Amino acid sequence: MNDVTGGQQAWWKGAIVYQIYPRSFCDTNGDGIGDLAGLRSKLDYVEKLGADALWLSPVYPSPDRDYGYDVSGYCDIDPKFGTLAEFDTLVQDLHGRGLKLILDQVLSHTSDQHPWFQESLLSRDNAKKDWYVWAEAKEDGTVPNNWLSAFGGAAWSWHPLRRQYYFHKFLRQQPKLNFHNKDVVKAVMDVLRFWLERGADGFRLDVANSFVHDEKLTDNPPLPMEERSFLDWAHAPRLQQHIHDANTLENEWSMREVRRVMDDYEGSWAFGEFSEEPKRLPLYAGEPDKLHTGYTFHFLESWSFEPATFRAYYEDVLAAAPDLWPCVTFSNHDVIRTVTRWGGGAGDDELAKLCLLILLTLRGTVLMYQGEELGLPEADLAREDIRDPVGDLYFPFAKGRDGCRTPMPWEEGKPHAGFTSGTPWLPMPESHLTRSVEAQEKDLTSVLHFTRAAIALRKSDTALTWGAIRFEEGPDGVLIYERAHEGEKRRCLFNLTREAKSVPAEGDVLFQTGVGSLSEGKLELGAHAGVVMKV
Repeated sequence: MNDVTGGQQAWWKGAIVYQIYPRSFCDTNGDGIGDLAGLRSKLDYVEKLGADALWLSPVYPSPDRDYGYDVSGYCDIDPKFGTLAEFDTLVQDLHGRGLKLILDQVLSHTSDQHPWFQESLLSRDNAKKDWYVWAEAKEDGTVPNNWLSAFGGAAWSWHPLRRQYYFHKFLRQQPKLNFHNKDVVKAVMDVLRFWLERGADGFRLDVANSFVHDEKLTDNPPLPMEERSFLDWAHAPRLQQHIHDANTLENEWSMREVRRVMDDYEGSWAFGEFSEEPKRLPLYAGEPDKLHTGYTFHFLESWSFEPATFRAYYEDVLAAAPDLWPCVTFSNHDVIRTVTRWGGGAGDDELAKLCLLILLTLRGTVLMYQGEELGLPEADLAREDIRDPVGDLYFPFAKGRDGCRTPMPWEEGKPHAGFTSGTPWLPMPESHLTRSVEAQEKDLTSVLHFTRAAIALRKSDTALTWGAIRFEEGPDGVLIYERAHEGEKRRCLFNLTREAKSVPAEGDVLFQTGVGSLSEGKLELGAHAGVVMKV
């Protein structure tokens, strides 16, 4: 099993996993797209940050309809990023620094340019005829059922060669693999083995809730009116419960298949993205023989910066599996950046520090997205700069995911903040130039210096790394929880408001952000202040 080694916690429990979006990290050849060589050039930065592992968004060959999440070749590196030899060197460099490498794997679907699909579409009697989900049209030519694509419209597209529809949960250029075919399952498990043999330490599984669909193609039921939020009304696919096109009970065995592969490689780790039906997470993940763990979009989609948001994840979403070790993440390549979503502005360094301290003191494995350690706000892009298909569909009412994918700002005074010598694939926002790595290195009060210190605190403190979590009631707008492990206790108090708050408190202050003072059993917390105490 991978959960303990020699009586010690597995390396990934409580680890800091730094997510890199390779296209936007660092470009060395001037084509405006980040590459593996650029990533290697910044490993000193990542190591100094205090990360334990890197998670790379897809670097496999792709026509980039969905920027790498439409894979056209599973066992190679896209030339725009580099070569397999460069990947091997990256693995060696990381392992030499004591860092792990986690690869994004997109096993639920492929690109329509993948050789498997190109063969499957040719006829109804070829060797890969049912490697994808094909279905007959209704008598009037309409789609087989009511399933909706996550990117809008029907989740079915017609192909004249087969005279059938094929299922795609996302873009029509992302046909869904058929996990009811044993050959498909074997093929994708062999993909995992290929990269593990090459030195990868584990995987983040894209849309891990959607590997296995309902073979009967049963219609999805509507989301009850009383449960619909403004996010649901903003996007038609969210108005149905995705329990037949994804999130099926059968999907559990696909996670067990992944776990069987991982258990053949000591110390490896796999976690999944469970973006829908979050309460089903315990069905798919947890020791000893399901997926190691996973994360939901509870925090990622939340616009409510209230104590109840944080309590609900542990006391509601994870209630059915108290022993499940969670992942916690506030930001990634798919959602509006944290300080903009919870702060409503172009940037707020004090809020960024508060959010980071909360993230780094919650129970779970931390997934930290590139630029979060700089306090980067969401970029506001013009129509001509939009690349994301979701933004292309809904602009300007929703601008898609490009605003969180813009290039990392590295150096002051250089074009595009030193990301590239050419024209970047997405523009560098003005609000990011003053928050470059170089600028923040010079400022000891910067978000970057704070992040490093907060990570160092967490990694040196067993209660914050592995401790149980227990929430307490506090004044309105004040988040309070205790972390405890083997007799060590830490009390974490955060003022989520812009007004000063007073809280009863005893103990010693270990770490803080913002204005806070302890006197005569009372802790005075200024706006957006947070304190970690030893009790």
